[in-house]
Amino acid sequence: MNSGSNAPSSRPESPGTRIPDKLYFKIGEVSRITGVEPYVLRYWESEFESIQPSKLRNQRRYRRKDIERILEIRHLLYDQRFTIAGAKKRLREMNREPRLQSPAGLEHPAGQLESDGRETAVRRSLLEIRVGLESIRKMLE
Repeated sequence: MNSGSNAPSSRPESPGTRIPDKLYFKIGEVSRITGVEPYVLRYWESEFESIQPSKLRNQRRYRRKDIERILEIRHLLYDQRFTIAGAKKRLREMNREPRLQSPAGLEHPAGQLESDGRETAVRRSLLEIRVGLESIRKMLE
């Protein structure tokens, strides 16, 4: 554990922070990038189903989309002063808004999934399909 001697590198970074171009990030890296303590990240995983890092040998592996979602949650909780319940509601509302125009825009094509993250990625893909179908239904009403 760091005693604080590297304080500048552990400072919270702005929401426009550039996320390094890597496939996976360890919890310490995510903490430095987002400015959120590791114990808070673990808590948020239990509260927000959209944060689902894969685990390999009991070590969390976050993806870029996880970091982007953490930055969204951090903004809602810390900057906009939402409660956890309010942030969950806002994220659900944001997910209902149409985001993808074509299947090519999906982040997780089945061929690119690793075996330990397959179920989560399939769930997310199905959720995105559901959101798209709901928006089409609303347009037809």
